[in-house]
This record gives sequence, C-alpha cells and structure tokens, in this order.
Amino acid sequence: MPVPISQMFTVASYVLRQKLKGNARYPLVLMLEPLYRCNLACAGCGKIQYPSQVLKSHLSVDECLRAVDECPAPVVSIPGGEPLLHPEIEKIVAGLIERKKYIYLCTNALLLEEKLDLFTPTKYLSFSVHLDGLEEEHDFSVCRDGTHRQAVRAIEAALARGFRVTTNTTLFEGADPERTRRFFDEAMKLGVEGMMISPGYSYEKAPDQQHFLARERTRNLFRRIFANGTRSWRFNQSALFLEFLTGARDYDCTPWGNPTYSVFGWQKPCYLLQEGYADSFPALMQDTHWERYGHASGNPKCRDCMVHSGFEASAVEEAFSSLRGMLAIVRASLFGPRSPAPAPHAGEAGVEVRAAEEALAPTQGFEAPATPESLRAAFAYRGDVTLTLDDGSQRTGYVANLSNEHVALWRRGAARAESLARARIRHVAFTGRDTASGRSWETWLREREKQKSCGVDAPSAI
Repeated sequence: MPVPISQMFTVASYVLRQKLKGNARYPLVLMLEPLYRCNLACAGCGKIQYPSQVLKSHLSVDECLRAVDECPAPVVSIPGGEPLLHPEIEKIVAGLIERKKYIYLCTNALLLEEKLDLFTPTKYLSFSVHLDGLEEEHDFSVCRDGTHRQAVRAIEAALARGFRVTTNTTLFEGADPERTRRFFDEAMKLGVEGMMISPGYSYEKAPDQQHFLARERTRNLFRRIFANGTRSWRFNQSALFLEFLTGARDYDCTPWGNPTYSVFGWQKPCYLLQEGYADSFPALMQDTHWERYGHASGNPKCRDCMVHSGFEASAVEEAFSSLRGMLAIVRASLFGPRSPAPAPHAGEAGVEVRAAEEALAPTQGFEAPATPESLRAAFAYRGDVTLTLDDGSQRTGYVANLSNEHVALWRRGAARAESLARARIRHVAFTGRDTASGRSWETWLREREKQKSCGVDAPSAI
C-alpha cells in the first residue's frame, strides 16, 4: 500500500469535512520552504537562483510552525533548496509531528545518511528522495556525477532504520519511456513506499529552458510509459492524477490546494509562479485573483503546466465529489491508470515561445524610469537592482515582493526585506548579475566533455 491507512483516512475525512462545510477552496498540502539554499545546482531548478542575502536566510522554527498553524492542510511537504541544510530541521519536523501532520521531507539525499540520527521513524514522516531516473539520467539532470549512487545508499540506510521513504521524479523533454519503466522497476526493488512523478515545469529562471515538456508532449510521454506498465508499480499520488497525465482525464488547476510559505511569505498564486506574496494565509486565499490562473484562464504562463502541485488536488476533489469519482479511483488503483494509445507525433511550440520571451527579458545594465512595467521586470529579475527615490537617494537589493503600493527590497546583509512606497521610486537600474543567466547544465556538460579525454564517458542526452 503506497501510504499508511491512517494517512488515507486523515486526508479523506479532512476533504469530506471541507465539502460538508461548503468550502470550494481549501488547502490539501502545505508547501513549506524553510530555505532556498542547496548543495546542488540542477539546470531545471528555478528555486536556487537568488542573491546571496536570500540564500543565506532561512525561516525560524517558530515561523514554520506559525505557518502550519495558519494553514489547516493535513499534509506538509518540505521542499527547498535542500531542507537538510536547515540548522534546526529536526525541530521543525518534531513540531509538525506534535501537530499530527503527515510530512514529506523532500531531499536530494546527499546529507540524508549522516542526518538520520536527528529523526525517529514514525508514520508521520517520510523522506521524499529526489531521483530523476536511472543513474545516467539522474546525474545528468542534477549536473553532478555520483549523486544517484549516494541517494540509493541513503534510501537503503533509511529503510533499514524503519523510516518511510518515497521517491520524487521529474521528467523532462526527451525522457526515454523504456528507461523510465526500468527506473520504476528499480525503485520498487529498493523497497520504497511509493513514487511521485511529474512533468518538469518551466521555471522562468531555470538555467536550462530547452527541456521542459509542453502539454501534448507530456501526455504522449506518459502514454508511452504506461502502455507497457505493470501493476507492481506503487505511486504516492492519486491514480486519477496519473490518468490526467496521459490525457484520459482533464482537470483545471486548483493552485490553492498546495499553498506555499517561504522566507518571502505566502506565495501567489502557487509554488511555481512568483506573482507576489501575501502576509498571511487568509490574505492569500482572499486576495489572490484565482480566476487569472490555470489552463482554462488562458494565462500563457499556465498553458503547458501539468505539475502535481497544481492538479493533484483537482484529482482528489473529483475522487470525493461523487460515487462515480470514488469508483473511478478504486478502479484506477486496482487496475492501473487508463492510458490512451500514444500518438506517433505530438508537440506544441511552448519551448520556442518561452525561449523567445526569455530573450526579450531585461538583463544586467538595463535602466528605465520607474513605470509599472519596469518595476514588474525588477520583481522578475533574480539579481540586485538599484532604485532611485524621489529625494535622489538610492537603495540597492533584491526585489522580494511587489504590490500596488509598496516594493519590498531585500538589501545585502539584512535579515529581511524593507518596504518602500512605490510612489517614491523614480528610476530602476539592474545593477547586479542575474544568477539564473548562468547555464549550469551546459557548464557541467562541458566539464564532462573534458573528462572524456581522460577516459571518462560523458552521459548521453536525456
């Protein structure tokens, strides 16, 4: 069974209570990001491309627990960054266990084996280990050799100690269905509780923009994977969501199902888009214009997204909305997800459109009067900017939030951002380097090509 019965019952009873109360929007999983710092620089990640003052900061234990107390979600996912780098991660986990929250601590497992003594096995804690396929694919994805072997050793050590362990896999453009099936088989042999899979989402600031899947390519990839699947595979997610990935079902996004809290506050509208931050969970739910997001909204940023954090809650909602939904989840769980026949050719122009948009984005050296457009560009920029105020003074730092009235600027050496009135800002200059402009995947590949001359084989394409 992919998850404990107690967890299934807790989630099911929580959803039913929300429906009985008539709540159309409610959180299912809280994404608690205590820090953005990481010990890897994956080319497909947009979460570590912040200036040093942000990467050096982290949420305190009290801040984490206050966020959990604000948000009634029964499940808490702890991504990052790498959460095991947090100096008090064990205290955060202990506080969540006291609140009887089911925790998925997301980790690349490079530190897991040495940190196991900080934790005690319990039904409330699962280590969700990032594995993006077999050894070749995974090491290529994270831009460092040897990480797959280290993660597997850590998984084995955690399982031997009695911990719950799941895997978390992101599939990108060019993923091989046959090797993905082999990876699923290997994960089952390891003895993990279940697997979570998701197509890669095109973080605007990810160094590698070439390998994110467009919607039709996503469907065709998962159809090819499940065309020769096996019922021995255990997934740590709704079987109806897996059917959504194959195109057998169609859902609209429910971003409020997976709210995110980080050092910036409550992220609008979701874990994947940075559209500003709210000061509290009620403010996030009440003040976010949810109708502007999701595939049905026509928002170009949401066009290709099929990520679990946007659609898993949609699948859970259907499962508990009617007897038909309940029967569908039982059938899919017993016999595997439905999967239409793979198309011989499938694709969209999403990658090309995103590349064109990225090429038009302002870069270091850009200067402009403080218009709504230039301030919006400053908020999207992952480097420091210099703001000139109405009295001629200047402030330099990272734009951490943008509202109709204020700009939150996180200056170097500061513990948190300070608020500046937008009406006072006269000029914007991009004076710092956008760290997301570096191509970590390409840099790593060049290094591996150099090693070939020393007799070390470089990995093939994904």
